[in-house]
Amino acid sequence: MKKKIALAVLGITCSLITVAQEIKGITTQSNSLNNWTNFKPASTEYNEASHILSGIIDKNMTLSNKNTYLLVGVVYVKNATLTIEPGTVIRGDEKTCGTLVITRGAKILAEGSETNPIIFTSNKNGYGRKPGDWGGIILLGSAPINKISGVSFLDFNLDSSMCQYGGTNPEDNSGVLKYVRIEYSGRKLNELKELNGLSMAGVGNKTVLNNIQISYSNDDSFECYGGDVILNDLISYRCTDDDFDFTQGAQCTISNSIAIRYPYSSDFSGSRCFEIDSYDKIENADFTKKMTHITANNMTLVNMENNDQGLVRESIFIKKDSHLSLNNSVVSGFAPFILMGKNIEPYLDNLSKISFTNVLVNNCKGSFESEQSALNNELTNWYLNNSILEFKKLSNKELFINANSKSKPDFRMRFNNNFVSND
Repeated sequence: MKKKIALAVLGITCSLITVAQEIKGITTQSNSLNNWTNFKPASTEYNEASHILSGIIDKNMTLSNKNTYLLVGVVYVKNATLTIEPGTVIRGDEKTCGTLVITRGAKILAEGSETNPIIFTSNKNGYGRKPGDWGGIILLGSAPINKISGVSFLDFNLDSSMCQYGGTNPEDNSGVLKYVRIEYSGRKLNELKELNGLSMAGVGNKTVLNNIQISYSNDDSFECYGGDVILNDLISYRCTDDDFDFTQGAQCTISNSIAIRYPYSSDFSGSRCFEIDSYDKIENADFTKKMTHITANNMTLVNMENNDQGLVRESIFIKKDSHLSLNNSVVSGFAPFILMGKNIEPYLDNLSKISFTNVLVNNCKGSFESEQSALNNELTNWYLNNSILEFKKLSNKELFINANSKSKPDFRMRFNNNFVSND
């Protein structure tokens, strides 16, 4: 094959010492997965619902932690603020696919605490709970998207008059989700329509999205449809499809977050930690607007089990015209490390949109691959010469402090972190 890549000379010499000192993976001084999280939600019993939420909430409302609420059908918050007290439990009705929609111009103020999180979960009990028991949470904002006209609507069998998103305000504010758990959401409406744990459509960067755990979603855990979002301290656990999905020109900085995958919880559709594209349908894209641009810092992407069923996939799938900068991160147990869309030709303009700095690639079968397998060697050679990567073959026990705990796992690294001991 005729060589297509002009190797870039990177000015990294003076930065190597600084980069080597950077912490890889999640960075908290203590185990951030304690207290507010729950990795065994089936064993947790919640009070039966005492109050019903349904229809349209068009006046400011506060949900009290003295009550347990049942989401019946699609509940829209319209031109109002829904405030949820720390410790409140909201259960999604299985029969009516309980779903909460925060429409454009409305807000949710769901600010739990480390010792008293807000919980959205199934209305079923115990081990009868399953992924997809209810819908999930949808935030709709007025931040830019790259679809024609700059405005679109989510086609999730919603009221078309209340599911529009997009606009011109990157600083739009849809409220706060902080110390929140979302369990057993992500109802599949049909083969083409699937709700996520948390759908963010045209959400702006004044929205606070911190310390959110999504467990057992039957589709994606977190999905951004355009918008300009800042995401911190997120946990995706045992989702069926993608952990973090970005499309429609999403501009996102995501930091100190983790995707914990189990292959037997995945489906055959191509489930990954990150799926990144710039437009869901090319015929609806406005190419004068921004393409998707993701900056991911201190991520831990980990597959917990091996299998021979083809369910261990790449950690990241990225399509043409999308930007990704992955920094100070750990990726462990995938096959391969990254897969690139078939339309990403090996030219500098394409490949320089995707960068890796201070990334540990552990126990992955393959590194850089393309849907055009003939390009694999070129891609691998280019990124090995233009990235700061470390390759290891360690078990989870060797790599993390306590990844195998069923209730309080600790995914901080055993080495390369100043605060972690090796004993």
